[in-house]
Amino acid sequence: MTIPTTTSAVPPIQNADKLLVASEPAKKARHRLRRAPRHIAPMEQRSTGEKVFQVFNVVVLVLFAFVCLYPFYYIFINTISSNQLSASGKILFWPREIHFTNYAEIFQIPDIWHAFLVSIERTVIGTGLTVICSAFLGFMMTQRKMRYRTFVYRFFVATMYVSAGVVPVYLLFNYIGLLDNFLVYVLPGMVSAFYIVLVKTFIESSIPETLQEAAEIDGAGTMSLFFRIMLPLMGPILATLAIFTAVGQWNSFMDTVIYVTRSDLQTLQYILYRYLTQSTALANSINAGGGSMTEISNTTQTAQSVQLTVTMVAVLPIFMVYPFMQRYFVKGITIGAVKG
Repeated sequence: MTIPTTTSAVPPIQNADKLLVASEPAKKARHRLRRAPRHIAPMEQRSTGEKVFQVFNVVVLVLFAFVCLYPFYYIFINTISSNQLSASGKILFWPREIHFTNYAEIFQIPDIWHAFLVSIERTVIGTGLTVICSAFLGFMMTQRKMRYRTFVYRFFVATMYVSAGVVPVYLLFNYIGLLDNFLVYVLPGMVSAFYIVLVKTFIESSIPETLQEAAEIDGAGTMSLFFRIMLPLMGPILATLAIFTAVGQWNSFMDTVIYVTRSDLQTLQYILYRYLTQSTALANSINAGGGSMTEISNTTQTAQSVQLTVTMVAVLPIFMVYPFMQRYFVKGITIGAVKG
């Protein structure tokens, strides 16, 4: 007696593309979905209100971009144009009688290169120390096992609203030996309460607590957990802190004015501040060498040419760095500012 066998047709797989996406790693699937083009209605299919709104947005954004970029453009074209035309206000949109004598003579100013190196040193060292110290303290503020965590956190936040003032700080720096010391540029800013708040909020809203628990089960201590687990995941907020700190360190000059008298510790921004207030005398000293009538009419230094050229030299380095960090900056400040 034979037993009849029955075969049933396998139904076709429905939504195969969705199953394929589901079978891929989650990261690749999200990346593919993000790259999928969104449907945007052509201009002729939009309503009159949508067209007006689109044109209004474009006009406003173009004007805003122009307002932001034109000051830098104005300074640059005036530094490479005839100094006499620049001083008379005739250089507005296009450079005229282009020359680069201003930059060549500005870099011949005594101590300008040394001040430039001091500014780079304080920016690099100060930024690194501030980012690491503030990130570590922000991380510690998320550790429930830390004793008096709430009190310490509130103490840091209170420093954002209460300040001792310039005179007590000056006396303190004098007592501990920071006056006329390079460390006065980097030590006072190593810890920032605002940065601690940003890092703490970023960790609580972006990094799962189970990741930390798994590392602790595997035997990771506090330092190992921070440097090997948490720090690599904090890229966006670290870039945000780095931009804030680097811009602040590069542009700072009041600490040089108040706490430093040694000429070998003067920064580029202090040189800029000093030359802006003494630009007329500096222009006269640069022009002391004389020259032909053509050279005097085109490249003779004026107070305005000195001011604009030194300003451009001081602003350009940090202005070139910011665009490369912008995408990290936007993500870090957004996630770090609002707890999800």
